[in-house]
Amino acid sequence: MATITETDGKHVEKNLSKDVENKDVTVANVKVVEENGEPKKEDVHENDGVVTENTKNGAEEVKEVVKKEENGAEKGDVSPSPNVERSSSKKESNFLSHLKVHEKKALVKLRMKIEEVIRWKAGTENTKKDYERLEKTDEAEKKAVSSPPPTIEKSSSFREESNFSSDLKENEKNALSQLRMKVEEAIHGNTLLKGKKEKIESQANATSLEKESKDKEKQEEESDNNVKEEKAENNDAKESKESKQDTEEKKKLTEEAAKESTHVAVEEEKVIVDEDIALWGVPSLPSKADTATDVILLKFLRAREFKVNEAFEMLRNTLQWRKENNIDSILNENFDADFESLAYINGVDRQGHPVCYNNFGLLGDHEMYNKILGTQEKREKLLRWRIQLMEKGIQKLDFKPGSVCSMLQIIDLKDSPGPSRKEFRLAARQVIVTLQDNYPEFAAKNVFINVPFWYYAFSALLSPFLTQRTKSKFVFARPARVSETLLKYIAAEEVFVHYGGLKQENESEFLAEDPVREVFVKAGSKENIEIPVLEAGTTLIWDVIILGWEVNYREEFLPSDEGSYGLIIQRDRKLGVQEGSIRNSFKNNEPGKVVIVVENSSLKKKRVLYRYKTKNSSS
Repeated sequence: MATITETDGKHVEKNLSKDVENKDVTVANVKVVEENGEPKKEDVHENDGVVTENTKNGAEEVKEVVKKEENGAEKGDVSPSPNVERSSSKKESNFLSHLKVHEKKALVKLRMKIEEVIRWKAGTENTKKDYERLEKTDEAEKKAVSSPPPTIEKSSSFREESNFSSDLKENEKNALSQLRMKVEEAIHGNTLLKGKKEKIESQANATSLEKESKDKEKQEEESDNNVKEEKAENNDAKESKESKQDTEEKKKLTEEAAKESTHVAVEEEKVIVDEDIALWGVPSLPSKADTATDVILLKFLRAREFKVNEAFEMLRNTLQWRKENNIDSILNENFDADFESLAYINGVDRQGHPVCYNNFGLLGDHEMYNKILGTQEKREKLLRWRIQLMEKGIQKLDFKPGSVCSMLQIIDLKDSPGPSRKEFRLAARQVIVTLQDNYPEFAAKNVFINVPFWYYAFSALLSPFLTQRTKSKFVFARPARVSETLLKYIAAEEVFVHYGGLKQENESEFLAEDPVREVFVKAGSKENIEIPVLEAGTTLIWDVIILGWEVNYREEFLPSDEGSYGLIIQRDRKLGVQEGSIRNSFKNNEPGKVVIVVENSSLKKKRVLYRYKTKNSSS
């Protein structure tokens, strides 16, 4: 605090101090002599010279102090050391004594600004480092989030879980070992098929009850006869009693003999063991050391999340269901030809799974609908035919570890009846539940194509009847995404033309082994596909499909001789979304090349798949 006293007309300022952010800058015993409010001229000239010279020295000292403080700030210590403060305070007192009050205040403000800048610089550097580190982390997270999901490659599309014991987890190995033991004990104990022992005992009880009823009838008849005999012949009463006792004893003996015989029959039935019991041609007895047995057991374990008891009960239920419904002989049964158009097995996917196509759109026809689903009896025939188709598909599988042991299901819902049709709803539920309960892990994927909006509500109704593992294998594709979805799982040469592939009915030009090539056309660009035809008189045949279509397309022939004229095979035209596969041919009269031009004016990249083959005139 500045204190001012008056002595002989002179103003004396004592003990001038300034506190700047807990740092005291003290100016002691600085006297400024004034007369009538004005400084003396000679003092002013002298002091001005001193101030100018000392201010320069002080500025250099301040710079040194600032540099030291900056070095300390870079090291993380913003506050100056005590030694620096003492030395600076002594030097300050030497030149500050010649400064005016307003100059001292200005210097103090300047120092405050410098200290603020130093602190800000130190904090900014640390903040900048933190910001850079956070920015790098954010960029990495953005890349992880914004990067598109990996497309399904040919080599890794829904690869089946390994059936090799070495690839199983420890808990899975233990579950398989426990299930093998339970199946082994059940087969030797003749309890694998449910109800076999109970049926034998019930048959024995039924025969014993029949005997007891017959015995009672005989007793009543004999008692009536005895009463008549007692009335007629009192003398023969003793003899009748003795005969009655004899008959009762004989009855007891016959009953005991019958019980013993039924007991022996039951015991003998228990001893009989069907060690040749099999499922889909694979022996169920684990001690036969067939590797395919473990593959079958693993299917039941995976269907029940490796819960041994539940998997064992599912296996017993399946065997019992097959026996009661004569499934082992279902391949010999004949069904109406109308069923064959509803579903069929044709070709394989990229992993070798047999592909089963289910065409529910045929049921959209009213006449066909009533013919197949009109009554409960017809729906039961449909179910049995669908089971037969499943058994036919299983014959194409191999249950050895590492082999293909499941199928790819394609369900086409185009023009299919909606959930409002009760018969369709009941039949679909019955088929799905039956296949799920008795054919575990036989569907690699269930791909639903041409899915209408109503099906999402229908699937919600079916959801309670499906396991989570079954629902995880469902794939849905709207009409605009059918080709793209199917080509993820099936090669183009195995997908039918009406589904956006290259496969045609009664194909005679191309084989499944003929290679299919692909080209990507960037958005707003043009791509030329050149197919050389080096010999004259050669017939060139080609197929082209474009995923997403909506491109400009043309075909032309360019001869090798520059003096010859090119030929337009297909004029430029716009291909819409509903465009199908393009097949064309051209026979040349001179060497050259066929050029297929695809111009993509859209904002999305297009994928072009094509194949070709040549035929010489001699062939």
